[in-house]
Amino acid sequence: MREPINNFLNYLTVEKGYSDNTINAYRNDLMALADFAEKELSREGPGVTWKKFTRQNMLTYLLFLKERGYVPTTIARKVAAARSFFGFMVAEGAIKSDPTENLSSPSVGKALPKPIPINQVRLLLEQPAKLTTSEAKRDRAMLELLYASGMRISELVALNMGDVNMEGDYFVRCFGKGRKERIVPLYEGVIKLVKEYVDKERPKLLRNKKDNALFLNARGERLTRQGFWQKLKEYAKSAGLDQKISPHTLRHSFATHMLNGGADLRSVQELLGHANISTTQVYTHLTTEQVRKSYDKSHPRAK
Repeated sequence: MREPINNFLNYLTVEKGYSDNTINAYRNDLMALADFAEKELSREGPGVTWKKFTRQNMLTYLLFLKERGYVPTTIARKVAAARSFFGFMVAEGAIKSDPTENLSSPSVGKALPKPIPINQVRLLLEQPAKLTTSEAKRDRAMLELLYASGMRISELVALNMGDVNMEGDYFVRCFGKGRKERIVPLYEGVIKLVKEYVDKERPKLLRNKKDNALFLNARGERLTRQGFWQKLKEYAKSAGLDQKISPHTLRHSFATHMLNGGADLRSVQELLGHANISTTQVYTHLTTEQVRKSYDKSHPRAK
């Protein structure tokens, strides 16, 4: 039952251009489904295949997930993965009917992003500057670039030499979901920090290796998402901020602060690389809340 899953994952990679992180998430969810299906179908007799996996089996799987204590968001994700997989199977003629058809997913309320105030961003960005190591100067450039561009952490660590244009028009070229390329303009201050890191600190980290990655770890190899996240937690702690701050917090903060500063929604959508403007519109709820607070505080009749 694993071969059809591998075929589906190959389809997502080659035809859809999904990122490695997305492919891994699909793989984990679908392999877990395959484990369940094999055990469930083996009770019904010989010949364990996806053709025998029915809607009733899928409902039993949902009950199994709930009994295991999975939260609704996780169950919804697993159902979505199964739905995509079975849709692929039907299209390929491997099965006749989709066991997830008309199957409702758990109701999941969309959580609002959690940005941090500008003063806290400023405090966070100041932390690496207190240290003199090559890693700290790399981290300072990365944090500033992350907040200046609104990039995802996966996009940031994937940058190669030459992806940040440091002459003339300042910008960073990155690849988002589906390998879609976008150009994000940058201001001079962040370019100065990246250039200083590239000219002075990167050669120290690179040693005698030939890695083309822009941001390197202490071994001279591409810095990972996990490696940078750990550094971010340390800086958040030293700044006295909530240690739950993640790289995505800076992306949320970038979007919210841009809208609060007067940027239009379409521009922010382009900067974030959102395919649909509805994804970007979630940030307008946050800016509306800010307007309400300002109104209540400032209007003479609102007091």
